Amino acid sequence: MSEQLKVPTMAECMAEGKQPEVLFWVGSAGSYDDRAKKITKAFVRILNKANVDFAVLGSEESCTGDVAKRAGNEFLFQMQAMMNIEVLNAYEIKNIVTCDPHSFNCIKNEYPSLGGNYNVKHHTQFIKELIDSGKLKVQQHTYKGKRITFHDPCYLGRANNEYDAPRVVLSTLDANLTEMKRHRATALCCGAGGAQMFKEPEKGDKDINVLRTEDALETNPDIIATGCPYCNTMMTDGVKAKEKEDSITVLDVAELIANS
Repeated sequence: MSEQLKVPTMAECMAEGKQPEVLFWVGSAGSYDDRAKKITKAFVRILNKANVDFAVLGSEESCTGDVAKRAGNEFLFQMQAMMNIEVLNAYEIKNIVTCDPHSFNCIKNEYPSLGGNYNVKHHTQFIKELIDSGKLKVQQHTYKGKRITFHDPCYLGRANNEYDAPRVVLSTLDANLTEMKRHRATALCCGAGGAQMFKEPEKGDKDINVLRTEDALETNPDIIATGCPYCNTMMTDGVKAKEKEDSITVLDVAELIANS
């Protein structure tokens, strides 16, 4: 990546007397996981290209508490959530966008009862708006003729009923979009949700991520597109388990658009 990415923090903006239109919530995976950092950078490239007035919290951002809640530790979740809400409200944040459906669901649906009310969007929804408004132009030839299949993240799809935005965004590429048999509301989980990402799977015939990868492989794809850093990890591991990493790439929707 040759261009210099511009990533202002809220503290810097406040010091200059500015109030950014959008807060980009990076999330734990996007901040610390080496693979997910590439998704973060791709989305920042998009924000920069479309001249979006945004900022991040930087070191003031903490875990949403989603994993603690899913694992059954409501006390820890509320502690983490209240800490974040205090920071967000102090900055008078109104609009939040994130690449992580878990953060998206948690801040959108679980923070309001604790005093955190924000307009929260998933990055695929935000990218769709940028394309629809003409702020972002996509070059179609980058993935011309490639076969792409999209894996629905649970917390974007079933939890928040958003199936269209990622598909509309992918349709701007001159690619061949193919659906898995299990897609949209019937899509199979990648196996990472509900804090499962951080433990070994229960004994069974097959790990869930391998089962889901097999769904994808049936479409004979060149690329498996994802909209979640956890899904990306699980599908990448599934592709490796099936020894297909030489012929199939797993990319986030943001990466596909940033490359275009």
